[in-house]
Amino acid sequence: MIEYRNLRVALLGAGSVGSQVARLLLEQGDEFASRVGAKLELVGIAVRDVDAPRDVDLPRELFTTDASSLILGADIVVELMGGIEPARGYVLEALNSGADVITANKALLATHGPELFEAAEQVGAQLYYEAAVAGAIPIIRPLRDSLAGDRVNRILGIVNGTTNFILDRMDVNGESLQDALATATERGYAEADPTADIGGYDAAQKAAILASLAFHTTVPLDRVYREGITGITTSQVDAAREAGAVIKLLAICERMTDPETGEEGVSARVYPALIDRHHPLAAVHGAHNAVFVQAGAAGDLMFYGAGAGGVETASAVLGDVVSAARRHVVGGPGVAESTHADLPVLDIGRVVTRYQITLDVTDQPGVLASVARILSDGGVSVETMQQSVPSTTGAVVISGNAAIHGAGAPTATLVIGTHEAEEAALAATVEALAASDVVTAISSVLRVEGS
Repeated sequence: MIEYRNLRVALLGAGSVGSQVARLLLEQGDEFASRVGAKLELVGIAVRDVDAPRDVDLPRELFTTDASSLILGADIVVELMGGIEPARGYVLEALNSGADVITANKALLATHGPELFEAAEQVGAQLYYEAAVAGAIPIIRPLRDSLAGDRVNRILGIVNGTTNFILDRMDVNGESLQDALATATERGYAEADPTADIGGYDAAQKAAILASLAFHTTVPLDRVYREGITGITTSQVDAAREAGAVIKLLAICERMTDPETGEEGVSARVYPALIDRHHPLAAVHGAHNAVFVQAGAAGDLMFYGAGAGGVETASAVLGDVVSAARRHVVGGPGVAESTHADLPVLDIGRVVTRYQITLDVTDQPGVLASVARILSDGGVSVETMQQSVPSTTGAVVISGNAAIHGAGAPTATLVIGTHEAEEAALAATVEALAASDVVTAISSVLRVEGS
């Protein structure tokens, strides 16, 4: 048997993931060769500073600051720099040279995916990105290949380990969001600036990637509705626990019918939501990720595992490296992305969901009837309603409107669970409740998902 020539691998970036990828390529080269049918030769690692401290001891002669020269001599380019530029330019340079590219760069794919996939298709190269969503969990390849003959209807995903760690600490340990975030930072789960995580931006990027792949439709990042967890309070978490639910930051990608036109469309959104404790996603603890897929023929599928970590994410990257290397040995052009369905991306207002609304009302006759009338006028029907023992409060300001009922006026707390309705109708009903004379405060509004 004639042995295939060495395949030259260039690595861009040597952070926590890149260093582990380099280490494993060097340490397990013979094993990779037996799987591929050719040796994988790490020809260089492009970095900003060759003398910067790193987690792994790697040969210094591999490091260079000249990424372009490294790219032009490579068969496979692994981009682990992160960010948009210069990563975008380097990936385009690699694809245009005919090299296959592996990336874990979710921000790059969410914002410039169509451009990169088109560049790959033009030259018959392949762009791999298993590690861009959910770390070590294999979800990209199952959606792209295993479920290509099925109809994916819905994806519910916990795709950000930092926020899941924080919400889990709030639920299990009773910590405040600030205390849980501090713990996440100490343990290395949260960055010094955690905005991308707790603001939902990271999860939104991943939702755009998953929706585009699952529904064969380009879903731009700016069409992904996003809410973070910064407004979640311990009282909301406690109330969820008492109701047999848990709060999770969910990335939801859904195939749905436009209520106005009757035509099929898709929705991609990220927000904290209540989910029943019996749902599989409720059992995802710590910094783990999980993706729950509902498909027409395959039914319900669950993908669970480590959503981050240098070694764990390196596993997904190296899986793509092996796939790219095998394609070189076997031959043939890369497989183009399937984004030809061109389904419209629906606004959040068209989504059908359920709300749990917790509000304080004046404890007087006729209040329940007034609340029920507001809900009915908004086209929202009540599934459950619970009333707490009355207390006394002073005046409260709601969304800029002063609802003054006098210091010491008796109040009661209502927890209303709605039936399914359009998001636009639910949101308008909450606004109407806030403006009502009988409502002194709306303390919590959470969507209910997973049923």
